[in-house]
Amino acid sequence: MMVFITHCWKSWLPKLLLGWLTTAVLGLGVGMAQTPVGTDRPQLRLERADDALWLSTQLQFDLSPAVVDALHKGIPIFFVAEANVLRERWYWTNKRIVTARRQFRLAYQPLTNRWRLNISSGEIAEPALGLALNQNFDSWTEALATVRRMTRWKIADASDLAPNARYLVEFRFWLDLAQLPRPLQIGTMGQADWSVVLGNEQFLEAESGK
Repeated sequence: MMVFITHCWKSWLPKLLLGWLTTAVLGLGVGMAQTPVGTDRPQLRLERADDALWLSTQLQFDLSPAVVDALHKGIPIFFVAEANVLRERWYWTNKRIVTARRQFRLAYQPLTNRWRLNISSGEIAEPALGLALNQNFDSWTEALATVRRMTRWKIADASDLAPNARYLVEFRFWLDLAQLPRPLQIGTMGQADWSVVLGNEQFLEAESGK
């Protein structure tokens, strides 16, 4: 009986190893196929003024044909920009001081054949659209250019920052799939065409002479 079991194990072992290897290769291929659209690290420009800390950047990304098609079908697309300001601590992990968030809602208006972009510092809900900054454009490419360009975005008050401390600013930008209609969320899960993720971080040095 022992000889029979040993023989079977030896005969199945190469097949088992081949199966594991095939699974690993396929998994690697799937991971490569899901590379996000727009993976360049955006350059951040931080400006520390008397009243606030400002962030400026120019994002480099494009929308896939699937996203553009959804826009033309009247489905709003949401983007989120987030900046975390962390204070360096040599004796412990960095301390988060403040988090700033900006949300963009891009939608097509078939009655006017124009594109509307809503920009808000918080979550954009339909009843609260009037509280957001609203802009209209003749094309989605013009609206997207506004989303890509962030100029002097206030991410912290001056009172939040100690002049003699060094800070780390973490920036992230992504296409928010959680804001899509539920059926579309399920359909886009794991789809590279719907993945837009960018991020970078930069140190803010202590003010000299203070």
